[in-house]
Amino acid sequence: MREIVLLIGGGGREHAIARTLEDSEADLYACAGNRNPGIARIAVGFESLETTDPDAVVEYAEDVGATIAVIGPEAPLEAGVADALEAAGVYAFGPKETDARIETDKAFQRRFMAENDVPGCPDFETFEDTEAACEFVDEYDGDLAIKPAGLTGGKGVKVIGDQVTAEEGKEYIRESDYDRIVLEERLIGEEFTIQAFVANGEFETAPAVQDHKRAYEGDEGPNTGGMGSYSDATNELPFMTSEDYDEAVSIIEATVDALEDYRGILYGQFMLTAEGPRVVEFNARFGDPEAMNTLPVLETDFLDVLVAARDGEGPPELEFADQATVCKYAVPEGYPTDPEAGAKVRVDEESAGDALLYYASVDERDDGIYTTTSRSFAVVGIADSITEAEEIAEDALAVAGDDGLHMRHDIGKPDLVQRRIDHVEELRGN
Repeated sequence: MREIVLLIGGGGREHAIARTLEDSEADLYACAGNRNPGIARIAVGFESLETTDPDAVVEYAEDVGATIAVIGPEAPLEAGVADALEAAGVYAFGPKETDARIETDKAFQRRFMAENDVPGCPDFETFEDTEAACEFVDEYDGDLAIKPAGLTGGKGVKVIGDQVTAEEGKEYIRESDYDRIVLEERLIGEEFTIQAFVANGEFETAPAVQDHKRAYEGDEGPNTGGMGSYSDATNELPFMTSEDYDEAVSIIEATVDALEDYRGILYGQFMLTAEGPRVVEFNARFGDPEAMNTLPVLETDFLDVLVAARDGEGPPELEFADQATVCKYAVPEGYPTDPEAGAKVRVDEESAGDALLYYASVDERDDGIYTTTSRSFAVVGIADSITEAEEIAEDALAVAGDDGLHMRHDIGKPDLVQRRIDHVEELRGN
C-alpha cells in the first residue's frame, strides 16, 4: 500500500521537502496558509488553511487519508499540531508541543540544557521584569545576547558588542513587548548548523551548513530569516575540523538522550569558539534555508526515514552525495524592515539553468508570480566545490534580475569563505 504523506507548511523549506518526496512511493498532499506554487505542482492535492489550527489540519489529514504527516515550520509545532494528529491516529514526523519547547521557549531550552548537563550551554539568566534585565546588562562583565524567550522568526535576537551598544540593548528590552527575556553570554566565533533526523531514541546527522542571517553583504544590516547558506562536500565546513563536527554531534546526542521521546528534526545551531562548539540555539525542525542545502544531496529515500520512525525504528543510515551546495535567497527590496511587495519573479525552473529553484513566500497570479513582503525564492547550486556551486547559484540569480529584489551575492564566494577560515585560525591562536 502506498503511503499518503501530508506536508504542513508552505515555505522554501517545505518546497525542498516536497521535492525530496516527489519520486518516493507515496502520494503527497500539502496544506499551508499560502499557496506555494512549487509545492502545489508536486502535490496530489493542496489545501489553503491555517496551519496553527490543529482541528483544521486534522480534518484535512483525515479527508485525504494521510498515513504520515511532516510538519515543516515551528508555529504548528508550538500550537500542538503533532499532538492533535497523533490523537487522530496520524503519525507526525515532528515533536509534540512539550518537546518542541526546545525551540519555542528559549528560557526552557537553556534550563533544560543546564538541568540535564548538556554540554555547550552558555551562561544565562531569564527575566520577566524589564528593569531587572537592564540592571543585569549594566552589571554583567562582558557582552550579552538579548533573546526573547518565544518565537520571533529568527529576527528577535540583538547582540551587544556586535549589533547594538549596551544602551541600545537596554532600549530594545524596554521597548519590546516580550513577556520574558533571556540574557546570555555573547559567543564569539563562527556559526554552523547540524540537522539531526531523530526517531525512537536514535538519530542520524547531516553535513554542517553555515547560514547568513544578516541582510546585507559583508554580514551587515539587520537579522533576517536567513539570506542563504552553504555546505561543503564533506561533513564539516572549511573552517571546521572533523573533531569540531564530532563534538557538536556529541552535544546533539546528549540532547536527544535527555529529550527521550523526541521525533522529527533537531537542528543544532552552534558557535565554533576558541574552546570548541557552543550552543547558540536548538530548533525543532529543518532550517530554512538549511533544508535546501541538505535535502538535495540526501541520497537515502526520505520516505524510508518517515516510515521507519512511524514503525518504531530509528532512522536508517543516511547517505549524502559528496557535493557542496550554495543557497541564495531573493527577497523583496527593503526586507526585513520595510519590504516592498509586488515585483514580478522572472526566474522559473526552466530558466534557472543548473540551479534548483525553491519558492517561499510568493503570490501566484494569472499573469505570473509576484513577491510578497517575506522571502520570495531561493536558488541552490550543487557541485564538487563550494566555488562551483556558488557560480551555479549566481547564474540563476542573474536570470532573476534585481528589479524589486535584493540578494546577497557574497554568500559562498571564496573571499567570504576564506574570512571564516582566517577568523577561526585567529581564535585558535594559529
